[in-house]
Amino acid sequence: MGIVEAGTFGGLSGGSALKVLIADDNSVSRLLLDRLLSKWGYEVIQANDGAKAWEILQTEDPPRLVILDWMMPGMSGPEVCREARKRVAYAYAYILLVTSKEDKQDVIQGLEAGADDYLTKPFFPEELRARIRVGLRILELEDKLVASTDVLQYKATHDELTGLLNRASIADFLRRELERAKRQDGVCGVILADLDHFKSVNDTLGHGAGDSVLREAAQRLTAGVRGYDAVGRYGGEEFLVVLPGCDATSLRQRAENILEGFRSRPFAAGESTIPVKVSLGAACTSSWSTPVLESIVRAADRALYRAKHNGRDRVELAEISETAEVESSTVVEPSTTVEPSPTVVT
Repeated sequence: MGIVEAGTFGGLSGGSALKVLIADDNSVSRLLLDRLLSKWGYEVIQANDGAKAWEILQTEDPPRLVILDWMMPGMSGPEVCREARKRVAYAYAYILLVTSKEDKQDVIQGLEAGADDYLTKPFFPEELRARIRVGLRILELEDKLVASTDVLQYKATHDELTGLLNRASIADFLRRELERAKRQDGVCGVILADLDHFKSVNDTLGHGAGDSVLREAAQRLTAGVRGYDAVGRYGGEEFLVVLPGCDATSLRQRAENILEGFRSRPFAAGESTIPVKVSLGAACTSSWSTPVLESIVRAADRALYRAKHNGRDRVELAEISETAEVESSTVVEPSTTVEPSPTVVT
């Protein structure tokens, strides 16, 4: 391995030199460590006391490798370790505690404070280098584990084909927004969108073309709403859109935006282009006394059925009398899975 070794673990630094924090109140010790680490290809950040080191570790992009002297003014090395380990939501930092203390109880105290390893003074440069390599390997494993967890979390909450939230996740989002609207005396709108005559796409062009249409529909639905709205695939060619803070007037405008997005140009389906239309049923909590998830989705589903019945490629809003009827007939347990009444006409 050459002199510059930080790049060996480039996944940690995104192609740039890995940052290492040195915290020591002795300027000679800091200078020695700075020269060694710079020679090995690391970007060195210095702190002359524990309080400054802790301040640096709280920045937006803190160093992942930390070398702390045990005895420092402001905060000791173990105290910095303890505070750093409380930040469980942040990227893991590998902490090497440097100390002149050789008593085993002192070493145990440092490790229990949150240090990953320790090095006693005076130390050989190659020993420091070897321990840093151990730290880099651990950080690489940590990053791979986090990445794997993120992938699993994404797969558990998103629809594989469209990349939208899946049914359970969009229902959870709606449930939270309804609870927020109730607490804050606000409003929340929902739209059920169903592609018109989608079965004919699969029957005439094949399921590959149908998948392309679904992916493009997901993109157009997302483009037609605000950044803080949520779109989920609710099942088959049906999508649920949740619009926090959207009253009836705004809800209709959002729905019209979605319609225009579908009408603006044909869809690509394999080597062909086809017009794809969508019918929308919308409901808003503004006319509800105690909105619950199943009730508002069922009201939107009834409005969707009306849009299909009235010619498709249109939006229909749930009427006040309709929402009152659904609300009075709905009894829902908190964990109930939402099952809207089937929309027969496609």
